[in-house]
Amino acid sequence: MAYRFFLASALLFAWCLARRLPLRLGLRQHGWLALFGVGSLGISYVFVYYAEQHIASGLVAVGFSVSPLLAMLGMRAFFAAPMTGPVALASLLGVAGVALVFYPELARLQSSAATVAGAVYIALALVCTTLGNMVAYRNQRAGMPLWQGMAWAMLYGASSAVAVAVLTGKRPSFELTAAYTVSLVYLAVLGSVVAFASYLTLLKRVGAARAGYIGVMVPVVALFVSAAMESFRFHALTWAGVAVSVAGNVLMLRERA
Repeated sequence: MAYRFFLASALLFAWCLARRLPLRLGLRQHGWLALFGVGSLGISYVFVYYAEQHIASGLVAVGFSVSPLLAMLGMRAFFAAPMTGPVALASLLGVAGVALVFYPELARLQSSAATVAGAVYIALALVCTTLGNMVAYRNQRAGMPLWQGMAWAMLYGASSAVAVAVLTGKRPSFELTAAYTVSLVYLAVLGSVVAFASYLTLLKRVGAARAGYIGVMVPVVALFVSAAMESFRFHALTWAGVAVSVAGNVLMLRERA
């Protein structure tokens, strides 16, 4: 986590310097960027990784499919945004679709201390992500610059990951292998810089509730990648879940902000 966002932050700072974008921000702006970085880029990811040590990835995916609903509640609570029926229905369709996709995996879950721990970690990750997204929306409304803001936020997110590692007694390690290095660069460039620039642009245009639907569509897209690269075979529930999720996405996008 720390390597990923430190590298992404360094690339963003280099981009800002190359374009001569001003990097100096006020103390108050840094405070808001730190909240976004720690909430959406640092601690929330750490909680996700802890969760996946205890529970199946399907339950993690179902947990994050609730993101649009939480974002809608957050927008209502912090920005007095209206809660529309189509957005709520689209969010429920998203949860149902992802649950159908991962039903065979979820059916094998057994109640245990590990399952409870994993569920708690997912809940904490969702709370952190939702609050981080509310801060990101607030920052955009306040005119926070995109590239400079991302550079600082990812630096704060990486620093929070280091803090967790230190507090839990983890020692720095790095595998000098092609697979490790290439995957790290991929996560830093495409999974961080490009992905979050795209997401924050989407957030600005359509709002947090509708942008949060990526929490539904990411596992759906992952299925097709897995089918192409890992020989994953679609079953009837998979197709049904994909259809329901896509229907919710269409409904979400048709609803005007």
